[in-house]
Amino acid sequence: MPLTSSTTIVDGSGAGATTPPRATDPSLFINRELSWLEFNQRVLDEAADPSLPLAERLKFLGITASNLDEFFMVRVAGLKSQIEDGVLTTPPDGLSPREQLERVSRRVHRMVAEQHRLWREELRPALEREHGVRLLRPGELSPDEAAEARRHFRERIYPLLTPLANDRSHPFPQLRNKSITLAVHLPRGTAKQRRRGAGGTMAVVGVPTTSVTRLVPVGSGRAFVLVEDLVAEHVADLFFSSAKLRTAAFRVTRNWDLDVDLEEGDDLLAVVSEGVRRRDLGAAVRLEFASDAAREITDPLAQQHGLADADVYAVDGPLQLQDLTALGELARERRERIAVAVPAVPPALQESGTVMEAMAKRDLLLHHPYDSFDPVVRFIEEAADDPRVKAIKQVLYRTGQASPFVKALLRAAEKQKEVAVFLEIRARLDEENNIGPIEDLKRAGAMVVYGYDSCKTHCKVSLVVRDEGGVPRRYVHVGTGNYNPATARLYTDLSLLTARTEIAEEVEAVFHMLTGNTTADLALRGVVPQWPWKRLAVSPHGLKERVLELVAAEASEAAAGKPARVLAKMNSLVDREVIAALYRASQAGVRVDLLVRGICCLRPGVPGVSDRIRVHQVVDRYLEHSRVFAFGEGKRTRCFISSADWMPRNFHSRVEVMAPIDDPALRQRVLDVLEAGLADDVKGSVLRADGRYERLRPAPGKAPLRSQEQLDRGSRDAPELRAIAAPGEAS
Repeated sequence: MPLTSSTTIVDGSGAGATTPPRATDPSLFINRELSWLEFNQRVLDEAADPSLPLAERLKFLGITASNLDEFFMVRVAGLKSQIEDGVLTTPPDGLSPREQLERVSRRVHRMVAEQHRLWREELRPALEREHGVRLLRPGELSPDEAAEARRHFRERIYPLLTPLANDRSHPFPQLRNKSITLAVHLPRGTAKQRRRGAGGTMAVVGVPTTSVTRLVPVGSGRAFVLVEDLVAEHVADLFFSSAKLRTAAFRVTRNWDLDVDLEEGDDLLAVVSEGVRRRDLGAAVRLEFASDAAREITDPLAQQHGLADADVYAVDGPLQLQDLTALGELARERRERIAVAVPAVPPALQESGTVMEAMAKRDLLLHHPYDSFDPVVRFIEEAADDPRVKAIKQVLYRTGQASPFVKALLRAAEKQKEVAVFLEIRARLDEENNIGPIEDLKRAGAMVVYGYDSCKTHCKVSLVVRDEGGVPRRYVHVGTGNYNPATARLYTDLSLLTARTEIAEEVEAVFHMLTGNTTADLALRGVVPQWPWKRLAVSPHGLKERVLELVAAEASEAAAGKPARVLAKMNSLVDREVIAALYRASQAGVRVDLLVRGICCLRPGVPGVSDRIRVHQVVDRYLEHSRVFAFGEGKRTRCFISSADWMPRNFHSRVEVMAPIDDPALRQRVLDVLEAGLADDVKGSVLRADGRYERLRPAPGKAPLRSQEQLDRGSRDAPELRAIAAPGEAS
């Protein structure tokens, strides 16, 4: 949507603009879906960067494809549901659900075309030219390779296939989300009708990609055929046909977001479990197939799934590009590996016998993955085995499989310690992993809670209570990322380990709120809760209000002629009121610097409105995931870490925690992290007022600064270097 006061404002000239738009004007907000797509474009730009090793480029290409899958399963599905339900309300940018869907479709079609062009014209040729790695169609195989491929088909794949006709007695099957399927045209009728491609029926054959490798090696092991192409080549065997049959591989993406009715039944676990089981019944939202597929095959597929032309993606290349990342492993050479430091362990922890012993002396701040996540794991493991520890309380959002935290909590419960676990079973797309440990924890004697007053519990907090001389002492971890050692090697996050009484007491109150479901109980009795938060800010009970207060305080400082600044790093900035507050702060003279990895609905650089606001974005080997906020200049700067982005859902429908960083040295480290991201002119981009990102380049004569490399070096004095496989890959 163009700016309503004048297009010249977007261009930055200001010519003819007499009155700046109001801070709530829809023209001052970027649509969240389109903003997210621009983030994914930045990831795709990394795949297109010829200076990166080929394996990294393939990795980034796969990430963009996986990202789009989730985008369709959740965001596009949500827009379609809004249209079907006749929703008339609009987001801050003023676009209706139908307008959003139309713009999203146009943008994604361009992005998908660019993904496949990149694969066809750059990555695939480079694989073959530089590394001898080939992805072939069956018709490109040599006679020996073709014979080998046929043997593989008959021995490994054929026994797993089930052809399904589609006629009056054989209804079209319910295909699983994202599964690759082969549509087969079975000719019928007269010879003349068959020559015209008419008079036939359709059958489908599920491609067993979960049971066999999708990339089938042939010959030397550096040549591959996609399993769906191999099935297509020999599919006539399934239908006892001597003639070659026309086929089209396709893939359906479904609405995968759980629609949990909190009023349905008494047990949230049962409701979510049933929702997980029924997911493959979700409505189709996207159909993908090869661009050379015949219309008499693809048109009925679209009709069968109730999809319009805009929902259909004819791709000139393989489906499910993320699977091609495996080819990068063959292309990896020693010279391509990126040297990174072994995750550091702070000296305070090296010098102490246990994590809690170090915490008792001073606050600790870990910056993952540059600092090891192991101390966070050890904190809970040591607490489980320490006979003086009497209680452990922890919130788990995304546990991962074989979680060391779950194992430690089980061990603690079996040792008769008081163990309380808040396990969020509605963590999107991770519900099954979280449901698994619940019964084991219950059987061990732990108290397990998995629902709070219609909110998801997204905070990352732990509390350990230890008997020290007959007096209980509390130890606390507050983090910006999940309790998941695997993602802690891939995502940048911060961990605060502290034994400060004033922080620990308020974290304990958070657990009392969660396990006691305090809000609902007080509401039933008509009592207004008196929350104890003085050092923490907790949503849905005051976090947003605290952020608005902090921003407003900076605006007041600036209005009084004093230096004022807001410096914030997050994944997404969406909330209308917070954005309006930042606009007002900019107008008052506050310097606002934002690092927003993904969605940003704020328009920076609009004269008279946001000309003191800068928005940067860093896309590099690690996923920028930490939420860090600083308010003020000089000695009055206050710093916080949080689990919450500045989005309506984080403020109103999630339990989140924002904790202060009180130690001056740790506060300076937080500021260094923020300033490094803003100064990145290698992997950084700046958001312009029109919603597009512009890649930054070092100024002439200036040494380039890559923030992740700088932070990696800064996390230790004498780094021990080693090589790891690829950007974002678990070591």
